[in-house]
Amino acid sequence: MTEHTELLNQLRTVVGEANVLTEGDLGAWEWDWRKRERGHALAVVRPASTEQVATVVRACVQGGVSMVPQGGNTGMVVGSTPDASGTQVVLSLTRMNQIRKMDAANLTVTVEAGCVLQNLQEACEKAGFLFPLSLAAEGSCTIGGNLGTNAGGTQVVRYGNTRELCLGLEVVTAQGEIWSGLTGLRKDNTGYDLRHLFIGSEGTLGVITAATMKLYPLPASTLTTFAAVPSLDAAVQLLGLAHQHLSSGLTGFEVMGRFALSLVVKHFPQQRVPFQEIRESDAPYCVVLENSDHDSEAHARAQFEKLLESAIEAGCVLDAVVAENIAQARQLWHIRESIPLAQAQEGLNIKHDISIAVSRIPQFVADMDAALEAAFPGVRLVNYGHLGDGNLHYNVQAPSNADAEEFLKTKEKPINALVYASVDQYNGSISAEHGIGSLKREKLQEHKSPVALGLMRSIKLALDPQNLMNPGRVIRL
Repeated sequence: MTEHTELLNQLRTVVGEANVLTEGDLGAWEWDWRKRERGHALAVVRPASTEQVATVVRACVQGGVSMVPQGGNTGMVVGSTPDASGTQVVLSLTRMNQIRKMDAANLTVTVEAGCVLQNLQEACEKAGFLFPLSLAAEGSCTIGGNLGTNAGGTQVVRYGNTRELCLGLEVVTAQGEIWSGLTGLRKDNTGYDLRHLFIGSEGTLGVITAATMKLYPLPASTLTTFAAVPSLDAAVQLLGLAHQHLSSGLTGFEVMGRFALSLVVKHFPQQRVPFQEIRESDAPYCVVLENSDHDSEAHARAQFEKLLESAIEAGCVLDAVVAENIAQARQLWHIRESIPLAQAQEGLNIKHDISIAVSRIPQFVADMDAALEAAFPGVRLVNYGHLGDGNLHYNVQAPSNADAEEFLKTKEKPINALVYASVDQYNGSISAEHGIGSLKREKLQEHKSPVALGLMRSIKLALDPQNLMNPGRVIRL
């Protein structure tokens, strides 16, 4: 600490003494979201403006101190917490939480990086607009973190990942310069599109301080159904019918294995999970499907009825319930969103955030289920996710009679190797929406092409030659 006294005093001058935290419990910034690792920060610095961020970065560069940009710290891959050295500055952007401008005619909103996603959703809705990014951590994750990881969520099937929602960025570079690209233009063909370098870079190239994001008109009606399906093949067939009947009105399509739902029943018994009376062998999966209609509720219901009629006739839906009001719709979505929390309550687990072409998912799951059961008898598979865009959270829970901590310690590497090898065979990705962080950094070296890795290193070294922006994350230099 003594060798950094001058730097810490300099940072206190910039952001105020109360916003340079070095003592007390810093666990909120040092623990990763899944409580797998805890680092040790030199300090947690909380700037309130882009100019303060730039000044902090310049001071850290001058002192040769690395920085870890952090938003809501809800990441899944240990990518936004400090290492154990006690020499890194955590740059927390939560004080930068303002909505700067809403442009109704341009259908855009300019927002600071520390704004909580749910707060942005609610402000946009109050103004008569939809900001469609939606994910389980929306009550605590921030827009900067969403952009840094290119977050996905439940509406990607219609609106795309965070990258597709972004029209411009404001960034503090690794040298402490400010790039302002918040124009909100949908057409700008003036050279390299720099925003795409920073989106998904997990704070390794610079610090995102603000963004201009797309808005959409609020739908006239949103309907939600919860359906029991006889197989994953049937779920894929239902997805095809939903595209056919609902077209762009299809805004959500989530699949949930029955074991995943059983964990919600077990750990959150107050929730009413439909179709518990149907045998798992008859309906091994359920689907949550959402239709957003810009005509009317009557039109939306008519579309839904035609879809479900076709699906039942085709045999890809055994039974379905349609939410009668907003409260019921929220209850159905809450079931899906409770799966990660229920799995955490069940104990330590091995997470896989993978993407595969939708058409190939049923065969992948069949092959992988059999391979894991053969290699690790008794494992429990918590399979759920965004089938509409080909993203599964294909997670592995220890056998019910096993020590979960010991299982994680001894079985995580071989299980990951088995799953990721199969993902490669299916031409998929080992990270669909969670990013790489430090948890998957070495796996990236194994599963990304040497040419791609070389290009990524070149970009990192060009933008951050001193390797001070979130070093050790995403790419190995």
